[in-house]
Amino acid sequence: MVPCNKGGGVYNPATPMFSKILIANRGEIACRVIRTCERLAVRTVAVHSDVDAHALHVEQADEAYCIGGPRPADSYLNGERIIAVAKACGAEAIHPGYGFLSENEDFARAVEKAGLVFIGPTPEAIEQMGLKDRAKAIMEKAGVPVVPGYHGEKQEEKFLAGEAKKVGYPLLIKAVAGGGGKGMRLVTKDSEFAEQLAAARREAKNAFGDDRVLLERFVQGPHHIEFQVFGDTHGHYVHLFERECSIQRRHQKVLEETPSPYLDDDMREAMGKAAVAAARAIKYRGAGTIEFIAGADRQFFFMEMNTRLQVEHPVTEMITGEDLVEWQLRVAAGEPLPLQQAEILSGGHSIEVRLCAENPANNFLPEIGTIGVLREPHDTAEEGHEHHAHADVRLDTGVREGDEVSVYYDPMIAKLIVWGDDRPEAARRMQAALAETQLLGVKTNLAFLERVVRHPAFLAGETDTGFIERHRADLLPAVGDVPLEALVAAAARVFLDEQRAHADAPSSPWNDARGWRLNQPALRRMEFRAADDNVIAVDAVMKAGHATVTVGGKAHRVTIGPSHGDRLQIGLDDETFFAHVARLGAAISAVVPAGRFELELVDPFHYEPAESMPDARLTALMPGRVVKLMAKAGESVKKGQALLILEAMKMEHTIVSPRDGVIDRVAFEENQLVPADAVLFAFKE
Repeated sequence: MVPCNKGGGVYNPATPMFSKILIANRGEIACRVIRTCERLAVRTVAVHSDVDAHALHVEQADEAYCIGGPRPADSYLNGERIIAVAKACGAEAIHPGYGFLSENEDFARAVEKAGLVFIGPTPEAIEQMGLKDRAKAIMEKAGVPVVPGYHGEKQEEKFLAGEAKKVGYPLLIKAVAGGGGKGMRLVTKDSEFAEQLAAARREAKNAFGDDRVLLERFVQGPHHIEFQVFGDTHGHYVHLFERECSIQRRHQKVLEETPSPYLDDDMREAMGKAAVAAARAIKYRGAGTIEFIAGADRQFFFMEMNTRLQVEHPVTEMITGEDLVEWQLRVAAGEPLPLQQAEILSGGHSIEVRLCAENPANNFLPEIGTIGVLREPHDTAEEGHEHHAHADVRLDTGVREGDEVSVYYDPMIAKLIVWGDDRPEAARRMQAALAETQLLGVKTNLAFLERVVRHPAFLAGETDTGFIERHRADLLPAVGDVPLEALVAAAARVFLDEQRAHADAPSSPWNDARGWRLNQPALRRMEFRAADDNVIAVDAVMKAGHATVTVGGKAHRVTIGPSHGDRLQIGLDDETFFAHVARLGAAISAVVPAGRFELELVDPFHYEPAESMPDARLTALMPGRVVKLMAKAGESVKKGQALLILEAMKMEHTIVSPRDGVIDRVAFEENQLVPADAVLFAFKE
C-alpha cells in the first residue's frame, strides 16, 4: 500500500464507495472532481447557472441541472436549491469543491440534515476554523505558535487604532471571516490605519457578510508555507508535506511549489508535526490545509486553516502520486485514511502556476472576453485530457475554445502543473510548457508567468512574499522594442495562413499570397502594431526557397522549415530558431527565445477617427458594481485622485482620475451594475 513517487495509491476499501455524487461548484474544480469519479465509476451530477448552461463541467458530468441566474447568490451559493436537486436526482453525497459553499458550516449542516453526506469536514470544524480569531485561540491551546496581534471581539475604530499601535507597524488588517486576500490590508504607518480599516471592512462585508477584522504583526521577509493535512472518522491524522505559496499579488497566489526551497529538514519536520496537531485539535475530517507564515528569522506561526481542498493541491499529487479527491471520497464514505504517515512518500519537485484572465500591466485587473484560441502544452494534449498524476505536465481547466470569461466568477482560467526530478528540472519543464501554451481572445498573465519562472531570483529559490514587488521592473517591464525574431515569426504565420487559405483556389494573381505585382519584385508588406501602439512594417520579397525580409531598413534572409500547427521552424540569416505563434484574427501571440510578444496585424483599410480629447471621458475597464462614489458633478479633481470604487470578480478596484479637471457628469450611482466600457465620468472641456 506504499505508493511510488509518481504512481497512485493502491486501496482495498472496507466500505462501499458512493454510486452518485453532486458537485456543488463549477469550472476547473468541478471538472477535476469528475475525472476522479469517472475513474472510480462514480456517477456525477453537475449544477450550473444560466450562463454556464454549456460549460465544460456540464458537458462532462453524467447529469446536469440549472439552479438559477448568473450571480453566485442566485445559483452556486443557493444551498437550499442545490440540496433539493441532490435529493431529487438520487445523489448520496455533495462535493463542494473550493470557494462558494465549501467552507459554509450552515450548508454542511443542511446537507447532513437532508440525509446526504458532505464530502468535507464536519460543520463544527468549519465553524471553529471559519473565524480567524477563534481559530487562533484553539491553536494556541493546542500548542501551535500563532502570529502576535489582536484577535478580540471589540471592533470600535478608536479601540482598534490603539491596539494597532501596540502590535506595531507594519501590520495586517484581516477579515475575521473568509480568505483569498479579500478584506486584507497592509498598513505601514498610523496615518493610513483609518482609511485601510474602512476599505478592509467594506470588502469583507461585501464578500462574507461580516465586517469584523483582526490585527496581526506583519512578519518581515515572510514565506507563505502550507501543509496538506487529512483526517478520518477513525482518529487518524496525517500530513502530505508542504507547499510554498509565497509568490503572490494582491495577497492572492500566483505560483505554488513543493518541496519548499526555503525549508530545511528540521523546520519541515517541526511544521509537519504542528500541522497534524492542529488537525487533531479539532478532530478534523477530510482534506484541509494548515497555513503558516515563516519569517526571515526562520520562526513560523499559524495563520489560518482552509477547511477544504486547495486550488494548489495538484502539486502535492505530483510528488506523492496520491489522488487527493479520491482520498476525500473514501474518507467521506467512512473508510480509514489510505496511508499512515510513515507510508506517505514524496519524490521530485512540482510547480503550479495559475493562468488568469487579467492584465498584469494594469495592476492585475481582471479581464473578460471570449476564448478564441486555447493551446495546451503538447505533453498534456497527448494525454487526451486525462491529466493523471503520473504525467510530467498537467493542465487543469474548466474551459475550452469558444467559452466566455464572465464578470460573475473568478478570473482563473486554468492551472498548469509540472513535475521534475528536482527543482531545476521542474523549472525548465514549466518554462517549456508555458511557451507552448497559447490563449487568445482575452488578456491573460501568460507572459508575466513566463518572466516569473525565468527570473534568476526564482531559479535561486528566493521566493518570499515580496518577490513580485521587489522584481517589479523585471516582471512588469515597460513596453520595449519587439525583437526581429518575433516580427519575422508573426509574418511567417500570416504568410502560411494565406498560403493555406489559397491552396485550393483557382490559379489567379488575386489568389497569389506571394506578393505578386506586375513587372515588379514580389513584395509583400505587413504591418504589426505592438503593445505601445507603435506600428512596425515588415517587407518581404519572395524568392525561390526563401524570402528577403526588410525591417527597419535592414534586409535578412528568411526560410520557413517544417512546421507543425503553431510551432514554426524559422531560419533567420545564419540562425535557426523555433517559435510558437498563435493567431486569432488580427491578434498574434509570438513566443520566441526572447519571450512572448503580443502583436496586432494592421488592416490597411481600417479607419479609426482620432478623438480631440481622449481623456474627456473615463470608462470602465471591466464590468462590475459601484461600491462607493467619491466624487460628484461639478467637483474639481486632480490627476490620480480616487473617484469611485468598483467591485468586479470578487475584488475591489479603485478608479482614479486620468487628469486634472472638473467633472461634468457622473453616470452611475452606488450599487448600480456597470457594463464594460461604459462611461463612468465625463469631464468639462
